[in-house]
Formats: sequence, C-alpha cells, structure tokens
Amino acid sequence: MLWSQDWTWSLPLIVLTTVINVVVFGYVAARSIRIVKHPARIGGFLLRFCLIIGSIAFLSTLLLAIEAGLWAATYVYIGALPDFKSAMLYSLGAITCYGHANVFLAPRWQLLGTLEALNGIMLFGLTTAFFFDAIQSVRAQARR
Repeated sequence: MLWSQDWTWSLPLIVLTTVINVVVFGYVAARSIRIVKHPARIGGFLLRFCLIIGSIAFLSTLLLAIEAGLWAATYVYIGALPDFKSAMLYSLGAITCYGHANVFLAPRWQLLGTLEALNGIMLFGLTTAFFFDAIQSVRAQARR
C-alpha cells in the first residue's frame, strides 16, 4: 500500500489549518490588548477578562469546526467517505483524537485520518499556548 497520496493530501491541510489558527489568534490577540487598554469602553476587569476568554473559546471551537470541515471536504473529494455528514463526523473525531464515531475511512486512506489526528494535536497545542498567552497578557495589562 502506497501512502504517498496520504502525505500529499495531509501536509497542505496541516499547514493551512496551522496558518489559519496563527492568523486568527494573532488578530484576536491584538483586539484583546485593545479591549484591556481601554477600560472605559467596557466594564471592569473581570467583565473584560471574561469577554476575552469567552471570545477565544468561541473562536477556537469555530476554527476547529472549520478546519475539520476542510478535512471532511477532502475526504469526500478523494472518495474516502461517501458524504459530507459522515466525513464531518469522522473528521471531528479524528481532529479531536476522540475517534469514537462508528465511521471509518476507506482502507486506502486510513493513514490520512491518523495524520489529521496529528494535526489536531498540533492545533490543540497552539490553542492552549494562545489561551495561556492571552491570560498572561490580560493580567499584565491589568497590573499597569
């Protein structure tokens, strides 16, 4: 079994989803600092902090769904899964490393699913790092 096609499809998806995360989180970081620096616009520190962390949680979930959708569309396009609904269910299971759905890739494409899980681990690492940085940045701005 040749796995070169699995790598050919997965590497661009891994790079694309990583770039999407970095760009969106970079934008959110810049907006978060502005919110913290202008306390007159939005209530007290706790309200601003909750707004920022809640927004990051929402965006992280939305980003993960969009990125899983990119993988799902790829699965349907290459014929690894028959329809978008099952592909999305599989993709969300793979990218979150949950993998509990009773949906399986065509045997030819099983490495692709494993590579999506690898992508998910990297995305969760980036998201965790961003959450940590956002919390530290907000706390630092609040002390000023």
